[in-house]
Amino acid sequence: MKVLIIDDERAIRRALKEILEYENCQVLEAENGKEGLELIHANSLDVIFSDIKMPLLDGMELLQQLQEEGNEV
Repeated sequence: MKVLIIDDERAIRRALKEILEYENCQVLEAENGKEGLELIHANSLDVIFSDIKMPLLDGMELLQQLQEEGNEV
């Protein structure tokens, strides 16, 4: 399973990544919504974990953009 974690707090990304890698998931990380959107467009993902409040593009704006694009991740 390929998972993307989007969060501006490094400690949260690291903790989630360790848990998911222990469960044999391939994990990508982004520190803001804009970086996350670029990774979403460049990769085939199964799951996205996103923070709500982030700089550049927050989690709700990211979700809205993905829905407008028809992305069902």
